Amino acid sequence: MQIAILCGGLATRLGNISKNTPKSMINIEGKPFLEYQINELKKQNVKDFVLCVGHLSEQIKDYFGDGKSFDVEIKYSHDGDIPLGPIGALKKAQPLLDDVFFTLYGDSFVFADCAKIYNFFTKQNTLGLMTVFHNHDQHDKSNVIIKDGKVVQYSGKKTQDMKYVDYGLSIFKKETLNIIPENTFFSTKDLFTKLVEQNQLLGFEMSKRFYHIGNLESLEEFRNYIKNRKQNL
Repeated sequence: MQIAILCGGLATRLGNISKNTPKSMINIEGKPFLEYQINELKKQNVKDFVLCVGHLSEQIKDYFGDGKSFDVEIKYSHDGDIPLGPIGALKKAQPLLDDVFFTLYGDSFVFADCAKIYNFFTKQNTLGLMTVFHNHDQHDKSNVIIKDGKVVQYSGKKTQDMKYVDYGLSIFKKETLNIIPENTFFSTKDLFTKLVEQNQLLGFEMSKRFYHIGNLESLEEFRNYIKNRKQNL
């Protein structure tokens, strides 16, 4: 199983914390956030990583290298001089990706049985799968509507039907990238909207909450989670 982690964002909502540090490298109790992500995914036997990097990427490469010292394999795909957005970055990474691959937002920390999701997805006849959490605006704003196991609306105008939130982990067939233009900014909303329109996006419900560090409040919440986890070891 392979996972592409989208690490190229500018993290403007974090202010000075991310001015000289990429979001993935923000220190959490002595380790960069990305190390916690990788270690959690290793528990699910995911050891093949493609890091889509951009802003201050040298710090990520200097710390993780090829991944051998972390018992994983890491390859890098760099946005270049033109910001491509998360999905534009995936398009650029296309030569490095397997025929079926996971993606994870660079600021999300998730608890997922990746083998279960992978096996489920490969038996379906769709291009993509989004993991979702029955959120009710609790941990982030709900932005997904699920019907009969498919995502029927993603983002857009908030409605009462939006009880689920994008969990942060998705899986795609590589052929999905053929609908994305090269060297063009392309957002997750752009891609998910296209897949929804084509009835090609499954929704897979997760039972355990996620964490993220996309804003200062959520960053502090994740810090507290790690502190508490260390204390309970």
